[in-house]
Amino acid sequence: MAKAFQPELNLPPNVKIDVVTVEVSKSGIKSEVQTEVLTEDSNAGSDSSSYPGREDPIEQLLKLEATKVNTVKKAILHFVNQNMASLGLQVADMDKQFADGVILLLLIGQLEGFFIPLVDFHLTPANDAEMLHNVTLALDLLDDIGLQLPNIDPQDIVSQNVAATLKVLYALFRKHKRN
Repeated sequence: MAKAFQPELNLPPNVKIDVVTVEVSKSGIKSEVQTEVLTEDSNAGSDSSSYPGREDPIEQLLKLEATKVNTVKKAILHFVNQNMASLGLQVADMDKQFADGVILLLLIGQLEGFFIPLVDFHLTPANDAEMLHNVTLALDLLDDIGLQLPNIDPQDIVSQNVAATLKVLYALFRKHKRN
């Protein structure tokens, strides 16, 4: 708007705006972040200029309106259910059903094409410790296959932290959406 209307404002140096474009289609979610520079950097060598594009897309999404967040959650849920259908499972509530780690482990196995022995995790976890074990195993598997998920603690998923769960599912979605 400032470029289009050119108001008589004295803007400070280093003013940048991140524009997040989220497109939902039948094939999945496509997100893109572009940084618009309104005023030039006064410190061209500083590290702050590289930060805006590095913010996690889910963190950016959660700053938007609830309807946009729900649209993305539905698209990810559709992706999950497509991949879980062959096991006869369906996820209805993404916020709660991943907390015990079981569906997450099964989803990882489906997407990556390997079987996780039932003795390695608790199929029907009875307490938080067993759920934590399952989620920790799932995050370790994701790390082993090269999916980088910084700042995700297994306890966040067990405690039904929506942002943490969405970050994990979005990373899986991004990796497998074209397959």
